[in-house]
Amino acid sequence: MANGVQKQPAGPFWPLGSIVVVTPGTPVRITSLIDPTNINAPETATSSSSDEYTRRANQIIIQGVKTNGGTGTTNNTGNIYVIVKGSPSPGSNNRTDMGCIVLTVASGQTAVLAASPLNRDAFTPYQLWIDADNANDAATVTLIIQ
Repeated sequence: MANGVQKQPAGPFWPLGSIVVVTPGTPVRITSLIDPTNINAPETATSSSSDEYTRRANQIIIQGVKTNGGTGTTNNTGNIYVIVKGSPSPGSNNRTDMGCIVLTVASGQTAVLAASPLNRDAFTPYQLWIDADNANDAATVTLIIQ
């Protein structure tokens, strides 16, 4: 069964789906299912088909689970890693580069990146990538938008 892809940029929550890492060491952008061509990414030149504003989130929830074939979820085999890619970066820009890892999510666990409510900080989801210890492990990602 195919996963649904939600288009709810106004929130209050926006599930981005199950972000699967096919090849460990080759990170996948968390927006890969909602914007596969990165047309709304901040580094992409504005075009007539892009949105007026880059997407922002106050919280990002990352779960270390993957689909088990359409009947629910199962825990990953290993850890998943939420990373930011340096540009330019002398490192590998993947799970082996400690200078890129924002957080590590163990199999079956949940982590939350939360912005400071006092400062009204926000994250752009285009900044974050998922890497994994094992092929076909995934992260289920949800944005919280206020």
